[in-house]
Amino acid sequence: MGIFALLSDSTVATVVIGAAMLGACSGALGTFAVQRRQSLIGDALAHAALPGVVAGYLIAGERQLGALLLGALVTGSAAALFATFLSRVAKVKLEAALGTALSLGFAVGAVGLSYVQRLPGAGHAGLDVFLFGQAAATLRSDLWLIGAVLVGSLAIVAIFWKHLKLVTFDPVYARALGYRVGLIEGLLTGLLATAIVIGLQLVGVVLMAALVVAPAVAARQWTKDFGSMFVLAGVFGMVAAVVGAVASAEVRGLATGPVVVLVATLLAFASVALAPRRSVMVES
Repeated sequence: MGIFALLSDSTVATVVIGAAMLGACSGALGTFAVQRRQSLIGDALAHAALPGVVAGYLIAGERQLGALLLGALVTGSAAALFATFLSRVAKVKLEAALGTALSLGFAVGAVGLSYVQRLPGAGHAGLDVFLFGQAAATLRSDLWLIGAVLVGSLAIVAIFWKHLKLVTFDPVYARALGYRVGLIEGLLTGLLATAIVIGLQLVGVVLMAALVVAPAVAARQWTKDFGSMFVLAGVFGMVAAVVGAVASAEVRGLATGPVVVLVATLLAFASVALAPRRSVMVES
């Protein structure tokens, strides 16, 4: 079936558009995490969002997307704050603290998921789709939410670009200049958490972090300029999402989320091997 025939289906078109916006948003924002060598933060935020999904269901009493995503945003952000606090107070590396938050959050979420599925009438709540995503459940109304997050995130980055860039590359110097580094880092974490949360339904808790990291890794191989890297990572994320969504629509039974992540990862590997500036082939 041709691509135009596929896109004439409103369900497929909705999934592709939503995936494109999500890929652009998560890929672009992932550049900050990759440049700061905090790639694990995406994994921690995604896995720690699962308890929030469960809590949102229990509070709302039904599978209400707004409540689920709000709960995921709260617990994901709380996990990031917990990891930051643990790294500063216990004097452990941030990666170790993030790993602890990741494991703890996912464990609590898994226990909560088991509990919810045993409740009367909740056996078919469908919360398990947040583990690996279910792109087909994306509605047209969801596109407005994803679009708002994309536009809002890009607007915030554009307004605070100087601050975000300085804190990303030299937080010590930024603090010496009087910048509120903690607040700016919190803003970055909040933007990333929001992008991850809206992607849970499409890609899932387990794989969402790859859509944040892989496009940024790919973009880094092609340019030394951070601004160009930011834009290119967004493009790579969008391309991976669109190709994955179209491929899964073409092949019946193929899950969208894993295919999107697979394409993004292949782009990263290809960039590492072939990019003219930093490629493995050039260095060899």
